[in-house]
Amino acid sequence: MTLLYPTYFPNIISYIVMAHAEKLVFEVQDSYQKQTYRNRCYICGANGKLGLHIPVKYSQKNRQNTSEILIDNSSNWQSIHWKSLESAYKTSPYFEYYQDDLVSLFTTKKESLLGFNLECIEIINSCLNLSIKYSKSLEFNKEKQQKEYRYLVNARKESEIKINPYIQVFQEKHGFINNLSILDLLFNEGPNAKSYIQIQALTF
Repeated sequence: MTLLYPTYFPNIISYIVMAHAEKLVFEVQDSYQKQTYRNRCYICGANGKLGLHIPVKYSQKNRQNTSEILIDNSSNWQSIHWKSLESAYKTSPYFEYYQDDLVSLFTTKKESLLGFNLECIEIINSCLNLSIKYSKSLEFNKEKQQKEYRYLVNARKESEIKINPYIQVFQEKHGFINNLSILDLLFNEGPNAKSYIQIQALTF
């Protein structure tokens, strides 16, 4: 069993784990924590690494499971995220090819963070033509599992896991930026993104 958190447009390392999993289980019974990839992803813009954060309704006084977290739609975050993606990737080889598949995620109000994350993953899987079957956890188990990847949700520090470089839009300006959102790989590599993920060795 491979245990992983479903995050907002998962980073490439997480997608490599997902693609190699024989039995993928998404952890959904955990207590929500801030500063994780649960509600954020990172892309590369003209000024370098850029974080896209989904605002949520959360209070530390009342502990909530991730499955209970609601999105705070009081700000126009969806429009901001889409404009950021357009600005960052409009010159990439495949942004126009996939934009119609993705734009609906940013034009319809979403309520559940978990539901939205799973919807993003399903659409990315479709764009990649990648079949990834998963189930959701029924209870939270603190003990480490055989194939434990829940630690990948931590967004507070850079991952020490390195992936094979590919050409990024602003690479000449910023160099290769490791482990961005799967969107970066999709817009830059297009149909080749599937084979890129599948041939990466799962050595972590």
